Amino acid sequence: MSILNNKQSAMEEKLKAAFAPQRLEIMNESHLHAGHHHTGSDHHGTYDGTGETHFRVRMVADAFTGMSRVARHRAVNDALKQELDSGVHALALELSAPGEPSRR
Repeated sequence: MSILNNKQSAMEEKLKAAFAPQRLEIMNESHLHAGHHHTGSDHHGTYDGTGETHFRVRMVADAFTGMSRVARHRAVNDALKQELDSGVHALALELSAPGEPSRR
């Protein structure tokens, strides 16, 4: 696990353990947010787009069968609580059960 993707790697391990997904993609989208104002606790700095602050997760898992969209999001947020509490600023989730149409 490199220092450059330690949050992404940790997220992948936790999601695999919690949901045993058939498909899992985690994309670091931090670079798309360069220039935004949200670094630090004061929210007055300008973000340079480096690091691991913004992610998109696409996941297909049997565990989501019968769950509402809100319940799926809550389950993923619970699994990734440590990352969300320690620097992950945004998490876009595209979650489905096998056989469901995906957003892509």
